[in-house]
Amino acid sequence: MESHLIWVILSVVVMVLEISLMTHAAVPMGIMKQIDRVNKNGPYLGIVVPNAFEMKPLLQSPSFMVDHNLPHLDFSGRRFRFGRIRGKKVIIVMTGLSMLNAGTTTELLLTLFRLKGVLHHGIAGNADPQLEIGDVTIPQYWAHTGLWNWQRFGDGPDDELALESNGDYTRKIGFLKFSNFSTVDTKTETTVDNLLNNVWYQPEEIFPVDGTPEIRQHVFWVPVDKHYFSVAKKLEGLKLEGCLNSTNCLPRAPVAVRVQRGVSANVFVDNKAYREFLQSTFNVTSIDMETAAVALVCLQQKIPFIAIRSLSDLAGGGSALSNEAAAFAVLASQNAVTALVKFITLL
Repeated sequence: MESHLIWVILSVVVMVLEISLMTHAAVPMGIMKQIDRVNKNGPYLGIVVPNAFEMKPLLQSPSFMVDHNLPHLDFSGRRFRFGRIRGKKVIIVMTGLSMLNAGTTTELLLTLFRLKGVLHHGIAGNADPQLEIGDVTIPQYWAHTGLWNWQRFGDGPDDELALESNGDYTRKIGFLKFSNFSTVDTKTETTVDNLLNNVWYQPEEIFPVDGTPEIRQHVFWVPVDKHYFSVAKKLEGLKLEGCLNSTNCLPRAPVAVRVQRGVSANVFVDNKAYREFLQSTFNVTSIDMETAAVALVCLQQKIPFIAIRSLSDLAGGGSALSNEAAAFAVLASQNAVTALVKFITLL
């Protein structure tokens, strides 16, 4: 009898401790139960969207069927929406602006839920004058072009960068020389060095899940999933929206096209000179502020990934008075969603 009482008391103590730990854990017990419930029905396609206006046409699409048993789950400042698109189970989450938001949200999505792939969509600036506003681009590679080693004034391409010998930085990728963009003195027809000198583009450090902990690997161009990129070829010929209204239409019907490269950084590029530099140096088409972060997280986690970005403006381009993104963001967002839904159908 006494031993039975001790066993009961110990069981109660253990239960209380478990409840206490779950209550004060990083993920509350109630949330964990809902996550477990979601994961039992997985795996899902994760859909990562930068902003509300880019997500709105997806949520309003007749192709998106909300899971009425659990429409969404709020955690850590994010809302994870559950449903189906053309029969495929999906989890939709908005990141917010910037590389940091995109990266942390994607990491959270992959940590909490069972996913079989990540799809990213939104609008982008255009660096390729051969393409037009409203066109949908699917780059094969993405890079983060905001990680720099800023070289001191007086040093040049033949001089070693600070900490280069440690393997922290490199001169293999390329650099921007500010004096190449200086205004020429029309009287003397001479230019002088710019005190800003050079910035050298750097690869990211990653730590893959199948690698050795704390042993870094370097990567600049992140490839999208080969199978996804192959499927994306079937988007060519997709009918896309070309008019803002009955009287305001684009010069030609937008097209969906696979391209070689896109880049991201915490910079809104509305500058013709920098656009042309990125295009000529890296053969870039799409310019945005989030995709490379999503790509890098998926690379580390070994999750298939692809991005679909619709062009909303010629970065720094068409008009000296305003940026076209303000006028064509809604149209471009809708075209990105149209391509996304069709892509999911083709999977």
